Amino acid sequence: MSARGRAAVLWAGLLVLAAALAAGLARLPPAGEGASAYGDLLARRSAPERSAGDAVAAVNFDYRGFDTLGEELILFTAVAGAGLLLRQGPRREGHAEERDRAAGRRPPPTSSAVRVLGGGLAGAGVCLGLYLATHGQVSPGGGFQGGVVLATVPLSVYLAMEADVFRRIAPRLLVAIGEGAGIGLYAATGLLGLLARRAYLENVLPAGQIGDVLSAGTILPLNLAVALAVAGGLLLLLTVFLAEALEERLEGGW
Repeated sequence: MSARGRAAVLWAGLLVLAAALAAGLARLPPAGEGASAYGDLLARRSAPERSAGDAVAAVNFDYRGFDTLGEELILFTAVAGAGLLLRQGPRREGHAEERDRAAGRRPPPTSSAVRVLGGGLAGAGVCLGLYLATHGQVSPGGGFQGGVVLATVPLSVYLAMEADVFRRIAPRLLVAIGEGAGIGLYAATGLLGLLARRAYLENVLPAGQIGDVLSAGTILPLNLAVALAVAGGLLLLLTVFLAEALEERLEGGW
């Protein structure tokens, strides 16, 4: 197909998509109105039935927990595919110098202020990520948000410190194992329902008291599993993207 033909197909598809989007937006109810019966039902029942202060967490990890398992498998497949496509091939001598900097030129050393700031951000990131992952059933947050924050911690270390520090705290093998373990933990938690002669992923643990960290039954362990899988997946992508840069920094001693 010629370039003009491909452009025609592209614009035709965009026009159809724009028309469908405009029609959907025109039928939206005004802000604050039009809540569905399904949403009202979940908002009423999530707290008394599951002791979950966050109705969104009750939907994602209880009422529709099997859907979330599918989403985790999608993330796993996407990371595996991206890692396969971006795997490091043989390096061409001098390629990095031609592209990034003049031959023989070394970047200036990282200042002490940047190191202190990066280390402080890493500590704060760990605390915030763990808080989000462990309190998703109590307040807005959850495993996905916590996993994303935890994945940024090694990145801040990479930006502020030496490359070997990044590799020590986030070795690729351990990161890959963490992602797989998170998905495996999520799937294994669902077996508790089968052991209790109930449905797979049914919430069979004690609900506890709303507002407590250990409330909401299986929602907490599922949140932790998602945090582990998301943090591992994003870190694995990060190590793949930074593979060549890490090798250059380690070889150059900076």
